[in-house]
Amino acid sequence: MINEIKSEAEVRMKKSLESLAHAFNRIRTGRAHPSILEGIVVNYYGADTPLQQLANINVEDSRTLSITPWEKGVVQAIEKAIMMSDLGLNPNTAGTVIRIPMPALTEETRKNFIKHAKSEAETARVSIRNIRRDANGQLKDLLKEKSISEDDERRAQEDVQKLTDKYIAEADKAFAAKERDLMEI
Repeated sequence: MINEIKSEAEVRMKKSLESLAHAFNRIRTGRAHPSILEGIVVNYYGADTPLQQLANINVEDSRTLSITPWEKGVVQAIEKAIMMSDLGLNPNTAGTVIRIPMPALTEETRKNFIKHAKSEAETARVSIRNIRRDANGQLKDLLKEKSISEDDERRAQEDVQKLTDKYIAEADKAFAAKERDLMEI
């Protein structure tokens, strides 16, 4: 019973870190990367469709993405969706290929991206702490039901705390790496 609670908490903490990594992928650095466009949704025949389902996204060079739609008629809709996104990108269309040059990051935009990354990291830390709280609550419930002893509960809470410390440290390490990446010129 205790092991199930601890393993469930660890699985949920890993998912929080995966979510943080996904959020960090969407914060652009100076380099072109297809994950920057992950959140873009295109109005395709009246239905909102993720860009990845409508086109092939490639890195042309370190500062340019190219998008090749599978249907010629969707080019304008993709271009409009990219321009309407809050990414600050200006696509250039040449026939059926859309090229997106990555503008150089100014110091101000770098600082804004770092603030955003810090906020995402804090969200992950809060999520991990909430998972710890849930696990400790489940352990207290087991103690109230007299399913486990006080010593078992205390040891299990210490183990959950060690997991919490480990995953918060990993979130901090991921943020530090993203911050270095953003400040790199």
